[in-house]
Amino acid sequence: MAGFEVGVSVLVPAAGQGERLGRGPKAFVRVGGRTLLDWTLRAFAWADEVWVALPPGAPEPAARANVRFVPGGSERQESVARLLERARGDVVLVHDAARPFVVPEVVDRLLATVVTAGAVVPVVPVPDTLIEPEDGRYGPALDRGRYTLVQTPQAFFREVLAEAHQLARSEGRTATDEAQLVQALGYPVELVPGDRRMFKVTYPEDLVLAEALARVWEERPL
Repeated sequence: MAGFEVGVSVLVPAAGQGERLGRGPKAFVRVGGRTLLDWTLRAFAWADEVWVALPPGAPEPAARANVRFVPGGSERQESVARLLERARGDVVLVHDAARPFVVPEVVDRLLATVVTAGAVVPVVPVPDTLIEPEDGRYGPALDRGRYTLVQTPQAFFREVLAEAHQLARSEGRTATDEAQLVQALGYPVELVPGDRRMFKVTYPEDLVLAEALARVWEERPL
């Protein structure tokens, strides 16, 4: 990230309750002695500013120089919209707090691409056989080579993402990530290679993987 001259704001929607995880709020679940949110904030200590949407009523974590907190919305999209209103960077990175292990090389690829593309997301290939179940039974196999898994952080020109959110509000449309909203503008979204270590902690078994990775992640240079 060194040498990047455009102001960067990192937006972290962290208001999820962790229903599928069975514990929550998810951002405050601990792995490797830190909360998931702590891991994320540590990864973005270099950013000009970091805005975090917390569950309403949740206590704010310990103060950090570049971090500010706001109450989150009832849905992820609403939380990101609230954060976006406060961001001042020319580029915004939107990152899920449930992805605690941020690979710097992926962030470098995003920042190198966004300055010319305006919108870019990291992706990884689908490694497993992919099927369409039929009534609980094995259905048609899909060509996994045609699909990729989308990760965060996702990088955008702030003005492009703001326009995308405004359009979504006016149309009453929701999406599971910001790239879908930007694409709805007719704006192309570029892809760069992601990293499987940036997996999303969603289910209880993911915590086992996160604990294992945390033991070696602590030693990585920032």
